[in-house]
Amino acid sequence: MMYDGFGGFGFGFGFLVWLVVCFAIVGIPVIQILKKAGYSPFWVLVAFVPLVNLIFLWIFAFSRWPVEGGRV
Repeated sequence: MMYDGFGGFGFGFGFLVWLVVCFAIVGIPVIQILKKAGYSPFWVLVAFVPLVNLIFLWIFAFSRWPVEGGRV
């Protein structure tokens, strides 16, 4: 691996493996939570956008979930 001069190492195979591992650790549980709450699993993509993920976490936490239906 060669140092790229920008404070890190290039996007090689190791980076790809690390990206897949991070997605599995964060993405799979978030997908399951979204499904149980009645939301689309594609919302998991928001979990990987810094700051936006915190905003949506608050929105999801305090909004009415589709799975609740008519319950209060």
